[in-house]
Amino acid sequence: MSKRKTIGEKINLWLIAAIIVLLTIVVTVTIIFIRSNRPLHQAREETIQVARRYGDLDTVDKFYWFNRKKTYFTVTGEDTSGKKIVVIVPQKGNKIRVLDQRDGLTEAAAKKQISTDYPDVTVEKAELGIYQKQTVWEVSAKNSEGNYNYYLIAFADGKKVKTLNNI
Repeated sequence: MSKRKTIGEKINLWLIAAIIVLLTIVVTVTIIFIRSNRPLHQAREETIQVARRYGDLDTVDKFYWFNRKKTYFTVTGEDTSGKKIVVIVPQKGNKIRVLDQRDGLTEAAAKKQISTDYPDVTVEKAELGIYQKQTVWEVSAKNSEGNYNYYLIAFADGKKVKTLNNI
């Protein structure tokens, strides 16, 4: 009996080794992904609990994480009577803001306003929060050079509050 391995046996060993390496990579990436999203998931769940208690929130449409000078977590949805509301919860402190969605711009309207006012940028996302005691949308957009611009516009009327260019 020969102890030499055939070419087929060598290929099988390489395939098994490759599969083990790929499985290890997939498991590692999955674990990293789950752990990196844990703070976002926890913030969302805690914000929803607070919004249910103080804003009578029944259903949730969107969650926003706003971080300018202070951090705010915002949920939009409907209260138990079916009225569309916005609940803004500060990360620190207890001054919760409950607003009627009809009293301000929607996310789509905020993005559209920036796209119209600045046609040379590509709008990426919008976050709702509070800046200098005013409820604002922070719309982030990429310019043609690949730099980010941030536009803070008032929730109530869409007026410009602050612009940060080429970040």
